[in-house]
Amino acid sequence: MNSQTLNYLSDPLLRGIYLPGVVAAFAIALLGAVLSVPVVLKRLAFVGQGVSHAAFGGVGVAVLLGFGAVGGTGIDALAQLAIIVGFCLGAALLIAALVRRGLSEADTIIGVILVGSMALGAILLQIAHGMGRGSNVAWESLLFGSILNVGPVDAWVAWAFSLASLLVMWWWRRPLLFWAFDEPVSSTYGVRGGRWSTLLMTLLAVATVITMKLAGVVLATALLVLPGATAMCLSRRMGRVLAWSVAVAFLGVAGGVIASFEAGLPTGASIVMVLIVAYGCARGWAAMPRRAANTGGAI
Repeated sequence: MNSQTLNYLSDPLLRGIYLPGVVAAFAIALLGAVLSVPVVLKRLAFVGQGVSHAAFGGVGVAVLLGFGAVGGTGIDALAQLAIIVGFCLGAALLIAALVRRGLSEADTIIGVILVGSMALGAILLQIAHGMGRGSNVAWESLLFGSILNVGPVDAWVAWAFSLASLLVMWWWRRPLLFWAFDEPVSSTYGVRGGRWSTLLMTLLAVATVITMKLAGVVLATALLVLPGATAMCLSRRMGRVLAWSVAVAFLGVAGGVIASFEAGLPTGASIVMVLIVAYGCARGWAAMPRRAANTGGAI
């Protein structure tokens, strides 16, 4: 049987087009899988949406400062990315600070930041257009990117950011996970919640922007929620949860890429659907009486 997947990834002419996207997908899957565990534990699933849509504001700032259309090259592209990451990081830290002070519910604060950033981006883009800047801005390419359009340099950048973020998490893994699992108890042992909340939000902001740039908003959010949620249905032991989360993320990427190649479906949407099916199966598994007793229930 002829396999389109094997043809795309082994043919010398096609491999250079499709392979970088697949390599980048596994990089962001690894990062998303590890981050999704504390995201699920701290109920921050909506943060990815808020941070990703805050990129509208970052795009507006970048264009207003004269850095041209999104999707540029060289110094211009690096400046655009730096501004957008900085804007999204500021939004994430603002969300964390407001939630920590108890000024409102987390979902309300995230919703306000989300719509405010989008509105600010639209206003700044309109002002920039009036000044003759960024008349051909294609911000959709940033917010709704296609993973199969990723080039070799983007794949290397994805792995570099993923490994750097994972190294940070590994270095501070004990207090970070202690805080994520039981914040009230961890505070009595001197683990300051504000510090680890800031670290997690910073990592989330960077991961969301990088993933969003390569694969779009929907896939970025899915990879930050579904692997961890699925893993929590299968085990409550931290080592096993992390292992399951990575396995589910890799399964989602592999299954989605194969479905995309073989059936001509959108790659990002296919990955999301495989992850959703995996989550549904895990929920069904955890709902069985024996499994629920062994895992201590499911989230």
